[in-house]
Amino acid sequence: MYKTPCSRLTGLLGTTVNKQLSARAAKCHLSSHSLTQLRNTHPKEWLTFQQLSFLKRQYVVRHSGALGQRPRPKQESVSAALEDRGDVMLQQVQQIPTMKSVSGLAVPVPGVEPPVDLSNEPEADRLAHIEARQWKELKVDYSELPDVYARLSKIKLTALVVTTAAAGYAMAPVTFDPYLFLYASLGTGLCSCAANSINQYFEVPFDSNMNRTKNRPLVRGQISPLHAVSFALACGVSGVSLLTLAVNPLTGLLGALNIVLYTSCYTPLKRLSITNTWMGAVVGAIPPIMGWTAATGSLDAGALLMGGLLYSWQFPHFNALSWNLREDYSRGGYRMMSVTHPDMCRRVALRHSLGLIGLSSLAPVVGITTWTFPLVSLPINLYISYLAFRFYRNADRQNARKLFFCSLWHLPMLLLLALTCKTRRTEPEVLPATSSLSVLS
Repeated sequence: MYKTPCSRLTGLLGTTVNKQLSARAAKCHLSSHSLTQLRNTHPKEWLTFQQLSFLKRQYVVRHSGALGQRPRPKQESVSAALEDRGDVMLQQVQQIPTMKSVSGLAVPVPGVEPPVDLSNEPEADRLAHIEARQWKELKVDYSELPDVYARLSKIKLTALVVTTAAAGYAMAPVTFDPYLFLYASLGTGLCSCAANSINQYFEVPFDSNMNRTKNRPLVRGQISPLHAVSFALACGVSGVSLLTLAVNPLTGLLGALNIVLYTSCYTPLKRLSITNTWMGAVVGAIPPIMGWTAATGSLDAGALLMGGLLYSWQFPHFNALSWNLREDYSRGGYRMMSVTHPDMCRRVALRHSLGLIGLSSLAPVVGITTWTFPLVSLPINLYISYLAFRFYRNADRQNARKLFFCSLWHLPMLLLLALTCKTRRTEPEVLPATSSLSVLS
């Protein structure tokens, strides 16, 4: 009874759906055909997959954070570069004829080394070529170790640190003890070697990106990282122990504190914040305090003043140096004032150059120099302030270089003048024994 109406309904629905699908298929075909024609006629108005990939790379480069350190991106292969340039360039490359040999000799192609033929050369040369392509174990040349250790410990910077510590010892109002002076200088130098070696161990991937540091021993692979760390531990332990046992525990504590501040605070801050410059100035101000405490065994106003002179001197010195190395620091990912805050870099250099005048005037107040020291040190302090003012007004490479080279001779001259004007220690007179007995009687 229901067979005939159901069959009719099914046939009606099937015909309707079939017509709708046929109409939509024709429209889809026309749409796809029109899209293809539009793509062929106006290729520049379409976004291809390669263009989307390019936009993605641009977004990652521009929005991946400030100057945070990132690993160097892997270089694209030749095929990927050809795909980005389109099929036209690929066809042109494919049309280049292959290299043909002429009378048994390959035609040289500029910029491409010809393959080495190992069939006709002697056995020894063939083995040498094969060995050159193999991985080799790092072998240390013991004749080069003194030079490697000197560059690993930054021997010039270490010499400056020892000089400032010696100046702090010499300015202390005590009798000069040559053995104590030798122990203090040697211990301070060993602590500086340890701090500089650990600093280079942590900064190998960043030093390799900078022209100024790319030839350091760890970057070039002259010694292994384990070797460098062992050298740093040997210097650090022996330096702190020597200062603690042969000098006094306070100086040993300051030596250990300086290593920790330099390696654990200053080194990571260089890639995080511009406060690394102030932290580095604190590290540089501790060695003269160590020299003072080695002589007196205590912290007082004279020790703090010697540290303050080194603290202020470092800002015109380092800011002028970093100004001409901005490209290198930016390439290495270091957040220096000269890179991120150039105006502040110039202001701080001028401010602390003028601060040297005020600190020199405080030396006779605390009793470590006579009143002639502020007068005789005024010309060199005014000169470095003048160069800092020129650097502040016109921060170009020439003014930065002049300020930097002035700071190199300004510090030893300032310390020498302070030593010349040092307040002489007056010892109480000892009465003869006979007079003391007569007084008692």
